[in-house]
Amino acid sequence: MLDLEVVPERSLGCDNWEFILGMHFSQAVAIIQSQVGIIKGVQVLYSDSNPLSVDIVINLPQDGIRLIFDPVVQRLKAIEVFNMKLVKLKYCAMIFNSPEVLPSIEQIEHSFGATHPGVYDAAKQLFALHFRGLSFYFPVDSKLQPGYAHGLGSLVFPSGASPVVSKMALYSGSSMAESHPPALPLSCYHQQLYLESASVLRNSSGTRGLRLQLFTEGSVRVLEPRRQCFTREILFGDSCQDVATSLGAPNRIFFKSEDKMKIHSPSAHRRVQSKRSDIFFNYFTLGIDVLFDARTQRCKKIILHTNYPGHYNFNMYHRCEFQFQLAPDKVSEKEPLNAPVVITAYSKWDSISSRLAPAERPVVLHRASSTNTANPFGSTFCFGYQDIIFEIMPNNHIASVTLYSISSFPKRSSYPWQRKYSMQDIRLPSVA
Repeated sequence: MLDLEVVPERSLGCDNWEFILGMHFSQAVAIIQSQVGIIKGVQVLYSDSNPLSVDIVINLPQDGIRLIFDPVVQRLKAIEVFNMKLVKLKYCAMIFNSPEVLPSIEQIEHSFGATHPGVYDAAKQLFALHFRGLSFYFPVDSKLQPGYAHGLGSLVFPSGASPVVSKMALYSGSSMAESHPPALPLSCYHQQLYLESASVLRNSSGTRGLRLQLFTEGSVRVLEPRRQCFTREILFGDSCQDVATSLGAPNRIFFKSEDKMKIHSPSAHRRVQSKRSDIFFNYFTLGIDVLFDARTQRCKKIILHTNYPGHYNFNMYHRCEFQFQLAPDKVSEKEPLNAPVVITAYSKWDSISSRLAPAERPVVLHRASSTNTANPFGSTFCFGYQDIIFEIMPNNHIASVTLYSISSFPKRSSYPWQRKYSMQDIRLPSVA
């Protein structure tokens, strides 16, 4: 049985770990993975058809805990303890719920102190007692309802019939119904770099690169850590050293030893296995991958991930909050011809393709690991448009956007080489 400390408006946890309001979904998963054998029976609940409208939930049925994440920013917005009998709880080192201590009305008031009168829901036969960032729900049998003057605390029940808590909710905001995830807490930064937004840099020749608005912890020399924001750019033709200087060391480096898209090359049968491998820099907390050419060691491709549940790579990356515009090819009833097509991580493919003219026949992409060929999420579809590859999920959402250069590298400095890219170069990233 988990023995946890409750901190209203902040967290639920113990000395070794804690679920903190505002933390990213992947950080909560990392905690659960570190407690294998202690935390058991994990379920992830989400909506396949409406991934942006329905909360993402991590359910821990054997521990009576439910973690609720905002579907857009994917940060923890509320924690529910829906079965009080499966967990021990304390506040300021005082136990208020355990097999020996029942969380009755009197016990809650003794542990947390005075609060506003409770609210009675006649339809659900529940009394709710609210503290700042914390709510307790008491089931009250209609047979035991006495009259009351000032709320839950003034109720007088027959001897031994005082109700006990059936559910506890921890959240940020004025109420559970209006709760929203706070900004990523400084305690969750872990000296990592995080992405605020990303802008795709384009000109008449095509895509040049990416401008990133980043944030991380401030200087360790100050007494209180503060959030520090800054801007960086990645351009096609940048060297590995250029990118590492701008973004720091990648979370992981992957050597691309195979290319499953080379079959689409007209001369695939004449291609000889390269003695050198292209290199991926994986930046998981930024939601991007940068691919470097094996020969030149220069950036030739950038992949932006949207991290939707139901995708094979879900939880591997944070969502890349990208945005860019394309000139329309078609007239739309809702938009004038000269209005640009704005594409973000939340755009749907039908709205994009209604104004653009992508390749008619997509490439079907079925991901699977080398050790396990099963993929419960099914295939995705890759549509090419100019120097961009859109990977689309069955629910019409964008899974990733691949940017690559179709002309010579941009002139950050003078490069003597030029190279054209075709379908064999759209291989999406693999991670070791």
